[in-house]
Amino acid sequence: MNTPRRALLLACGAALAGCGFELRRAPELRFRTIQLTGFKPHSPLFDELRRNIDASTTTLVVEALPQAQVVLEALTDAREKVVVASNSVGQVTELQLRARFVFRVRSVAGKELIPQAEIVQSRDLSYTESAALGKEQEEAFLYRTMQSDIVAQVLRRLASLRAV
Repeated sequence: MNTPRRALLLACGAALAGCGFELRRAPELRFRTIQLTGFKPHSPLFDELRRNIDASTTTLVVEALPQAQVVLEALTDAREKVVVASNSVGQVTELQLRARFVFRVRSVAGKELIPQAEIVQSRDLSYTESAALGKEQEEAFLYRTMQSDIVAQVLRRLASLRAV
């Protein structure tokens, strides 16, 4: 590589390093341990939330209440599919997908840290019977993205907690 081009690449790299650019990472939580309760067995939301919390360098998900500093209790974890449009012969042409998560956070002593909160995500999905298999895959993808958005919002709310 010639010297002027190499110098330009080094200058660009130094500029990016100095601008504060950083890949997104899990927020730093101000407590060491958390217990996740109230989730249905094999809940994909539970799995993603646990993975994201465990990815943080400050906090660990624990199973037993005595080990936890904070308890996140899932009250509702629901997925809904609603028909919003159909054609003149009654065939579905558009659906709305919704993911709803209701939770609260408390300390082990019972002090309410985050009162009951609801996060709702929705996405519209056009539908044709001839492309049913592709639409199933699109539906699964949309539910995964809504779930990731919900997990990100929960983590931001957990990161906002000041004192436990």
